[in-house]
Amino acid sequence: MTASRVCPVVLCGGNGTRLWPLSRATYPKQYWALAGAGTLLQDTLQRLEGLPGLARPLLICNEDHRFVVAEQCRQIGIQPASILLEPVGRNTAPAVAIACLQALRDGSDPLLLVLAADHVIKQPGAFRQTVCLGVEAAEQGRLVAFGIVPTAAETGYGYIASEHRDTALSPISRFVEKPDRVTAEQFLADGHFTWNSGMFLFRASVMLAELERFAPDIVQGARAALALTSRDLDFQRLDCEAFSTCPALAIDVAVMEKTCLGSVLRLDAGWSDVGSWNALWETAEKNCDGNVVQGRVIQQGCRNAYLRSEYRLVVGIGIEDLVVVETDDAVLVARRDHCQDVKTIVRRLEAEKASEAKAHRRIYRPWGHYNSVTNGNRWQVKTIEVKPGASLSLQMHHHRAEHWVVVHGTARVERDGVVETVHENESTYIPFGCKHRLSNPGKIPVQLIEIQSGSYLGEDDIVRFEDNFGRAQWPLQGQQQEN
Repeated sequence: MTASRVCPVVLCGGNGTRLWPLSRATYPKQYWALAGAGTLLQDTLQRLEGLPGLARPLLICNEDHRFVVAEQCRQIGIQPASILLEPVGRNTAPAVAIACLQALRDGSDPLLLVLAADHVIKQPGAFRQTVCLGVEAAEQGRLVAFGIVPTAAETGYGYIASEHRDTALSPISRFVEKPDRVTAEQFLADGHFTWNSGMFLFRASVMLAELERFAPDIVQGARAALALTSRDLDFQRLDCEAFSTCPALAIDVAVMEKTCLGSVLRLDAGWSDVGSWNALWETAEKNCDGNVVQGRVIQQGCRNAYLRSEYRLVVGIGIEDLVVVETDDAVLVARRDHCQDVKTIVRRLEAEKASEAKAHRRIYRPWGHYNSVTNGNRWQVKTIEVKPGASLSLQMHHHRAEHWVVVHGTARVERDGVVETVHENESTYIPFGCKHRLSNPGKIPVQLIEIQSGSYLGEDDIVRFEDNFGRAQWPLQGQQQEN
């Protein structure tokens, strides 16, 4: 019998607000390097290498993150089978339904290995071995959930109870929501319980049948959204109206808690969902004093601390059990045992409509990135970096003028149909109402300083005429534009 194809389905949703100020809605934790040289998304994809019958992965992400996902795949030489764009968040059950329908489109019926993009697994070899153990069960029609062998009485995880305690693979007895401390300690001592990792392995047709049985409205919405999908460069954009009809349910609630086909497979591979700064401290390598130090940090007399600098120098002296995280516009200082409370701070910032709640000063775009340096009344300063061979859209602004100074590389500037080359230490001026485009014709990044002035400096003051990245024109003020 020929082994089944295993198609990874990587779910890239989630904002990871407990890892604020690093993780934010515009650039959440799965796209950061938190546990090594690669990002969590890249680690998720690379740890699959070596699995028998491995197919190209299917990625499902927020449409605002599509270019980040594509770029991070390109950096590690992985070409996804498809990148599907969710217009709105609807939890994991609609995403799984979309994955099943997409996988069955070409007439094949692969095994789908559903993974989150933001987990840490320290022992990828043990992970692959466990997946291989689950393949036979999935081939026989079981819906396999990966249960993490618990190492503590955690109250922040859901649990899976197995019928048998002494076997790696067992039928599922029940799912349990996050327990209180006493119950979690009982689960730990019992031996039948594992943490619910949110990772699954099943045959596409089997899961789709169970979804149609227990959540037909999800399948109906997903089927319509996929049928009306539009091609956008390397992406598949799901129809917003159809996808929005899907109830927001986790696949655990929609199917796994109801089906009689569920099995739990124990996974012991150094797993963590890095759901807080304390969880990240627990999984990271520490120095002899128990400190995790990343970036430009000087520490003296510190113990059991997490110290991270993204831009400026961070100095810690004589501190214990603290988390200190510095970014371009915010600094977090918290006791490690209070790190779960970071989410409440994010909610306060959102209520205040503070920019720090959702976005960094550095904003990534398909052509490169820009960084807000400083601003005042009717003016602001940004730095811009354009990748080799990339171009911004042909655009104009109603309310602002721009002065560009090239500090590295060579820029191609089009202004009302006239093209000029701007070299290092040269500048050009874009008056308001001027139709213009910035490009990089060279082999190295172009870096420039942009000084804006005018009565309105919002990113939504863009009228786009042409764009290499298929982005639509959004004319309404208050909507986030993409340069």
